[in-house]
Amino acid sequence: MPNGTPEQGNIGRRTVLKGMLGAGALAGTHAALTGPAGASVDDGERGVEHGWGKVADAFRKNFQNPGEVGAACSVYVGGRPVVNLWGGLADREARRPWRKNTIVQVASTTKGATAICAHLLVQRGLLDLDAPVARYWPEFAAAGKEQIPVRWLLSHQAGLPIVDGPLTFEQACAWHPVIRALEAQKPLWQPGTEHVYHSVTYGFLVGEVVRRITGKSLGTFFAEEVAAPLRLSAWIGLPEKQEKRVARLHEAAPFSYEELLAGLIATTGLDADTVTAWVNAVWAPGSVQARAGDLAGALTDPAVYATRAWRAAEFPAANMIADARSVARMYAATVSDVDGVRLLNPSTVERMTDVQTDTTRMHGLPPGLNVPADRSFWMSLGFWRACQPMPMTGPASFGHPGSGGSIGFPDPDAGVGFAYVTNLWNYRPDDPRAANLATAVRACLG
Repeated sequence: MPNGTPEQGNIGRRTVLKGMLGAGALAGTHAALTGPAGASVDDGERGVEHGWGKVADAFRKNFQNPGEVGAACSVYVGGRPVVNLWGGLADREARRPWRKNTIVQVASTTKGATAICAHLLVQRGLLDLDAPVARYWPEFAAAGKEQIPVRWLLSHQAGLPIVDGPLTFEQACAWHPVIRALEAQKPLWQPGTEHVYHSVTYGFLVGEVVRRITGKSLGTFFAEEVAAPLRLSAWIGLPEKQEKRVARLHEAAPFSYEELLAGLIATTGLDADTVTAWVNAVWAPGSVQARAGDLAGALTDPAVYATRAWRAAEFPAANMIADARSVARMYAATVSDVDGVRLLNPSTVERMTDVQTDTTRMHGLPPGLNVPADRSFWMSLGFWRACQPMPMTGPASFGHPGSGGSIGFPDPDAGVGFAYVTNLWNYRPDDPRAANLATAVRACLG
């Protein structure tokens, strides 16, 4: 929990987790890459193809500066894997090495997988982005929500980042109590006029639409329609038999309010006065953005994220567990053919990556404060678009970061699918680890 208000000069890691930054930052060389305590990245398929050594170099350097516990990175190009790296420790205390089959929580990187599921239904003609949500989910129409279109759920413009609750953790894991609360919830603003990051409710909102159309939970639909055809090690609702593969999460050192501001100034290019006013208005304790991560009290205790109950439940905004290869392969299949599987066609990709938050104002900003969307929340229909704070590998890139540092994205222009996952969760806005790897990918692309 936060150790004080922004005005008191101290920002806790959980404040950032709950806020927009909780979504994150952002055959050849067969030499082993050594991580901490002698853990290594092996060769062969566990290395890099010729011409991609710069990514291996960046991966190795991340263990030295800024530091890693365990991590993995995967890159596909043209539907083929060219980078597959892992190293370090899956559990620092137990000295358990990160192995080929290690999986880890990827937090809000989950949102991209959920969005892909929704767009599969759009592509099949089963879901209309401009139709009212109530067409598919009639009970949603209560409390003035009858005209909210599906696209506003995907673009965080529905005015439902919180529910009044209260809700317990057990209720949240059970799904339906959250759905009943969302049905009764009145939007915080006139839908479609503002936006703010729906940290947890996004997954329930989009997931319930998918459930109403298909009769399947989001986790089941993802497993059958995305993970199975692509042979992914990725789950939204982890089967118990996979528990032994899960990496233990570790947290990086806390940082000060001043460090937060400096990181945001560096990554957004905005001036200090704008960034200070933005942070104080939107991320202060008790703000809507801070409350969004609590889900009406259900997720107040951070200890729940280390439980079997959390991993077994379906939180389609926040609790996918996967390896880097699977996230990269999933995104590669949105822009390329991957072993005979292509998830989305080019017209679907073009439609779903149209930026939505450039014409609405961020909720909670004081009058007169201008925080451009392309410096803060450049959101399309379920995906972040490449922007100054998150350049990815090119202007056409789209994807989603996760709290702590993970990210997955494709670049349609380059045919790239990229993923980075880690168990050292760092909430700093200027965390360089994924950015270092993406920069190396750009260099290799030429």
